[in-house]
Amino acid sequence: MPPNTTASSGQKPGKSGRKKGRKARLIVLVLVLAIIGGIAYGAYWSISTVRASFPQTKGSITLEGLSGPVDVKRDSYGIPQIYASTDEDLFMAQGYVQAQDRFYEMDVRRHMTSGRLSEMFGKGQVDNDEFLRTLGWDRVAKKEYDTKLSASTKKYLQAYAKGVNAYLQGKDGKDISLEYAALGFTNDYKPEQWTPVDSISWLKAMAWDLRGNMQDEIDRALMTSRLGPKQIADLYPDYPYSRNKAIVQEGQYNELTQTFEQDGSPSASGSTSGATGTSGTSSASTALQGQLAGLQDVLDDVPAAVGVNGNGIGSNAWVVSGKYTITGSPLLANDPHLSASLPSVWYQMGLHCRTVSSKCQYDVSGYTFAGMPGVVIGHNANIAWGMTNSGVDVTDLYLEKLSGNGYLYDGKTVPFTTREETIKVAGGKSKTIVVRETNNGPLLSDRDDELVKVGKKATVDAAAPDRGDGYGIALRWTALQAGTTMDAVFAMDKAANWNDFRAAAALFEVPSQNLVYADSKNIGYTLPGRIPTRAKGVDGSIPQPGWDSKYRWTGWIKQGELPYEYNPSRGYIVTANQAVIDPDKYPYTLTTDWGYGTRSQRITDLIQSKIDDGGKISTDDMRQMQVDNSSEIAKLLVPTLLKIDIEDKDVREAQKLLEGWDYTQDADSAAAAYFNAVWRNILKLAFGNKLPKELRVEGQCLWVEKADSTGPVDEETEVRECGQRDPDQAQPDGGDRWFEVVRNLMDDEKSDWWKTPQGVGDRPEATNRDQLFKRAMIDARWELTAKLGKDIDTWSWGRLHRLFLKNQTLGTEGPGFLKYILNRGPWKLSGGEATVNATGWNAAGGYGVVWVPSMRMVVNLGDLDKSKWINLTGASGHAYSAHYTDQTSKWVKGELLDWSFTKDAVDKSTSDTLVLKP
Repeated sequence: MPPNTTASSGQKPGKSGRKKGRKARLIVLVLVLAIIGGIAYGAYWSISTVRASFPQTKGSITLEGLSGPVDVKRDSYGIPQIYASTDEDLFMAQGYVQAQDRFYEMDVRRHMTSGRLSEMFGKGQVDNDEFLRTLGWDRVAKKEYDTKLSASTKKYLQAYAKGVNAYLQGKDGKDISLEYAALGFTNDYKPEQWTPVDSISWLKAMAWDLRGNMQDEIDRALMTSRLGPKQIADLYPDYPYSRNKAIVQEGQYNELTQTFEQDGSPSASGSTSGATGTSGTSSASTALQGQLAGLQDVLDDVPAAVGVNGNGIGSNAWVVSGKYTITGSPLLANDPHLSASLPSVWYQMGLHCRTVSSKCQYDVSGYTFAGMPGVVIGHNANIAWGMTNSGVDVTDLYLEKLSGNGYLYDGKTVPFTTREETIKVAGGKSKTIVVRETNNGPLLSDRDDELVKVGKKATVDAAAPDRGDGYGIALRWTALQAGTTMDAVFAMDKAANWNDFRAAAALFEVPSQNLVYADSKNIGYTLPGRIPTRAKGVDGSIPQPGWDSKYRWTGWIKQGELPYEYNPSRGYIVTANQAVIDPDKYPYTLTTDWGYGTRSQRITDLIQSKIDDGGKISTDDMRQMQVDNSSEIAKLLVPTLLKIDIEDKDVREAQKLLEGWDYTQDADSAAAAYFNAVWRNILKLAFGNKLPKELRVEGQCLWVEKADSTGPVDEETEVRECGQRDPDQAQPDGGDRWFEVVRNLMDDEKSDWWKTPQGVGDRPEATNRDQLFKRAMIDARWELTAKLGKDIDTWSWGRLHRLFLKNQTLGTEGPGFLKYILNRGPWKLSGGEATVNATGWNAAGGYGVVWVPSMRMVVNLGDLDKSKWINLTGASGHAYSAHYTDQTSKWVKGELLDWSFTKDAVDKSTSDTLVLKP
């Protein structure tokens, strides 16, 4: 027995009991002191580390290499406006200031673009690095720098790099960012010097995000294994040109002059060389706006490393002529849609020459990327511009018949072009890979299992060579050729008029964007980009036979042939990823995968209704249009849903929410919550179990019996308690392709798509549209009961539709305490999928927000100081900086900040001034 226990012999307790008690109390005391000490040390570590990395924003700093003093004026949101006397000083200061605020983000980005993330984060990033080394973005960027860019652009890139390196001089990782201090616990990583190529490479990452229809090609190839032509056509309806207007409505291609012409417009300056090729034919299938979740994990993961993701992204940009505005001058709005990231992918700043001259040419303000000089979207003293993704087809996948050390091409075996790449791994052994390339581009199937499946299943004609174990898959993509986009950025920044802007746009080769334009009197649109032409009958909608030269690209569309508009008679131009131009007005197939125009037509209707009422449009009208939450699919479906007879009183109670609903998806709307749950269940029931296995994912539980719940269920930790489901069952996303699919099926009430087998819990099978809708309404009721509670008075869209901002490196993969320090949220959001306020969600994964308007701006060309802007997060990348997420709450409410531009306005808004001295 233990010595402190009374024995049956009657012995008295010894002294050891009191000693043990004192020892136990001492241990507890030591533990408490240790915890207190640990907390104190942690607090000291956090505070000292955080403060050490905050930028100096007042006083003066000496920078070797400047030719004169530079003023950095920051407003109350920490947004910098830089004033210098030479171009080189201006861009050197830009590099220094961006590094102050965002160097860790910049460093991660350059490691991502060069396929070196493993050097920072270890073996978990090796697969990503292998894929990125295969693409070779940094190799292309170096070639651009060496052979394509102008001398002035190189000079500016060098000056920018000099500024970044001036910031790094003498600093350890902990002096730069909290994240470096955290990495230092397990890694001896040290930041390297910045180079001009590091800046150029980020354009490749953005081009990857906006690469067009590569994943659509994969989806269609995989669908052929299970679906017939009619079924695939149902899932890829034709673009509704008669209902949702294309961007360019005035002007057409002139076959005689081989140019695009619009009466009364000045001629375009600048052109790009290249063969015109032969017109391709349009495919019967168009647009997968957003992909099926689960496909292409590697492809999706790559850009997500820095918070950008190609799934479902789009943008809005429109411009209204002065004849319809209060000021009498044009108004221009823009809000690009990207995955939510912390910090925001955008960085706001102004670059001002004290006196604009040949020595110092810039006076521009707007949004750029940390790590890249110049301004990408914004305005200068004369013009403003915005961008949306054009979606033109600049990628093609090619099936390759592999043979030993080569591939088949026109009946002959051609050797691969190969190179070795060594991937260094923090805390581990380096890995060497061999990259193989064909004349169509790198073999991506060497890196991605999904593409291997495509090679095994893609449909080919009878004359194709023996498939064997499957064809390889190569990628041809315009961004893998050296180009001049960096030249275009600087040219746009100093453009003074439409002709200057068109000449600058001619240099904007990759990614192809819709560019909207305004000056004090004029509005315009132009489509730039290096856009390939294909042989007759080849449209690039599915992987092509790489072994046959007739499927090769035949040339490039010349700049003078590309569509544009200048001062159209309707008085406004709207771009929101819809079709650029009706195919009967244009001979080239720009893509077979447009967005379907849900957002663009809503914006058009809002503008036109204001004009029809005789009103004038204000800056605030433009802002209100940006945050319009109207659901177009709800307008179509709700009248039918209300006609369905519901016997269950609880489901009927939910159905009543839709009565009198104005289809506005506000965060506090119970009707919006219920409708979106119904929509999600319609998609799951109609399409989820009918797609090929390769496109299926394990969906979340949508089937819950009448379970009472007192609060929301966190989608990240939701426990599936709803019985058996097919683990292979898939759900499509909620994008506007599916709006169009369902719209086209509405009148075919007995379509096979509406048929679904008996469900869990003896739910009846559906044999027609209304039966499926009824079942979706029942399922939605019990899904929301589980997530939000039985009392529908407590339901709201914002409780389901939440935004979490996660630091895109250690905030997603790091220790829990780091996630707590670095991440923010949630915020309850209005809007939704394919609304103008495009807070996107994916029906395959729940209602959480996955992409957002990453920034919003409205430029007033009548008075630039009355322009407005907002960023998703803030100017700073430093956790616990006052400017880490100080714009987010206003962004959530749809508010905009004042945007000072002229020197007097900037001076009035300045809170801190830092002088950089030579």
